[in-house]
Amino acid sequence: MPDVETPFRGIYPMLYAFFGPDGGLDRAALRAQVAHCVAAGVQGLAVLGLATEVDKLSLDERLRLLHWTAEDLDGRLPLAVTVFGDSVEAQADFLRAAQAAGADWAILQPPRRAALSEADCLEFFSAVMATSALPLAIQNAPEYLGIGLGVEAIETLRRRHGNFVLLKGEGPALTIREVIEASEGRLAVFNGRNGLELPDNLRAGCAGVIPGPETCAVQARIFELMAEGSPGGEAEAERLYRDILPLLTFVMQSLETLHCYGKRILAWHLELGEVHDRAPALAPTAFGLACARRHAEALTRL
Repeated sequence: MPDVETPFRGIYPMLYAFFGPDGGLDRAALRAQVAHCVAAGVQGLAVLGLATEVDKLSLDERLRLLHWTAEDLDGRLPLAVTVFGDSVEAQADFLRAAQAAGADWAILQPPRRAALSEADCLEFFSAVMATSALPLAIQNAPEYLGIGLGVEAIETLRRRHGNFVLLKGEGPALTIREVIEASEGRLAVFNGRNGLELPDNLRAGCAGVIPGPETCAVQARIFELMAEGSPGGEAEAERLYRDILPLLTFVMQSLETLHCYGKRILAWHLELGEVHDRAPALAPTAFGLACARRHAEALTRL
């Protein structure tokens, strides 16, 4: 575990944005997700990240999801909120809204700008961090976002801002281990990728993982077993991970696959009814739905 003093650790499912037949946000589906995650025994909750399809949401919709999540969670678990916006002012404003709603920490995404350099990204994050006292992370996911910070830039940012205490990665456990070693325990690192390599991420020193909600009950149990530190607990954690690995591999072919099929697997599990996609979106195929059904049925047996 990291040396940095932060209470944030464990499995923080990133909520999906479900849409109704009219194309608007589905309030009941959000409420059902929160209830499901809390009952699953997770250690925290997250919203408005890549799995939430944040880039398809208007500012008003992002604020609604933020307030709905905080209302439904009602302080029962820590809440992490991803901050999306292409200007310092936009992210600073949303940070203030997140803090007012009760967010416990926030994850800053880099702005979506063409030809953004690492130095530009560093200065952008630094300017946003200066506006808030919330514990903050950056989303360092160049594979998905096209830009990220190297080890030296991350350390520069950490030295500048005492509230920069977490990091959200999206990479293999081998890469995450290098980041953790370079930070020398000064950042609490969460990985994503829906929990792929979960046991090895925890062995690498991750404070936690931010997966989708569909396997969060199993992943929360794996986290607890790995935290025990016993040979028996580790063996059981590995067994549980093997049980969900086919599902994780299936939905994590791409973000579009996750949105299309991961969301449907969760909808079937929670009996949410038909899933309506917001364009641009991957259209489900008959074969894909058959695969997803098979994985969903296997999940119910765990």
